[in-house]
Amino acid sequence: MGERKAVESWLTDMDGVLVHEGSPIPGAPDFIGRLRQSGKPFLVLTNNSIYTPRDLCARLARLGIDIPEYSIWTSALATAQFLDGQRPRGTAYVIGEAGLTTALHEIDYVLTDHDPDYVVLGETRTYSFEAITKAIRLINDGARFIATNPDVTGPSNEGALPACGSVAALISKATGVEPYFIGKPNPMMMRSALNAISAHSESAAMIGDRMDTDVLCGLEAGLETILVLSGISARGEVERYPYRPSRIIESVAELIDEV
Repeated sequence: MGERKAVESWLTDMDGVLVHEGSPIPGAPDFIGRLRQSGKPFLVLTNNSIYTPRDLCARLARLGIDIPEYSIWTSALATAQFLDGQRPRGTAYVIGEAGLTTALHEIDYVLTDHDPDYVVLGETRTYSFEAITKAIRLINDGARFIATNPDVTGPSNEGALPACGSVAALISKATGVEPYFIGKPNPMMMRSALNAISAHSESAAMIGDRMDTDVLCGLEAGLETILVLSGISARGEVERYPYRPSRIIESVAELIDEV
């Protein structure tokens, strides 16, 4: 790896980096606290589109991780920003929860099942077969297909749950139409986050626990990439990929003194 500029802006994933199975990862509250004290711009990124930034702010606060609402960037916000740039004040049929519907309302989108410009698929705790059927028919009738993220499973206390990517595959199989995924590893998610904090890729770092989303996304956007082993990835899995993170650490606790 060539010499990079010192890190002046930080992007970090949430699940597996700051929290794991409903508990804070040791060192995460101190890392965020040091970031806030430093005054360096940072954002917490998540592919989960269920919650609004305000919801996530409150959930993290209960775990002792104090992150302001404006420092949280979700795939729902990135999706809304993309749609606003493509078709301002458009219409969409949405499968998702408050994080996604709120983001679309804030850009003056009308949510409808009558001849929408887009079908927008996000995360939800209870995917409805009726809603999926409606989405399939609308796409067959010409609606454009957008999905907030390609994650095929999500975590729960009971084990893996089918997530947006799995349901998108079902809809694609039924329609022959592939969605445009907005969230990681699409570099658009990373670039929109950098733009939100006026940061530059040359002096920014992405911290994540997944090679196939966090590291890939950061790499393609030109950031330093830091893989933590406190989430889903194990050190031995790294060699399976044709690309490598800039470095591998046990957890964000090792980064506290770098901020």
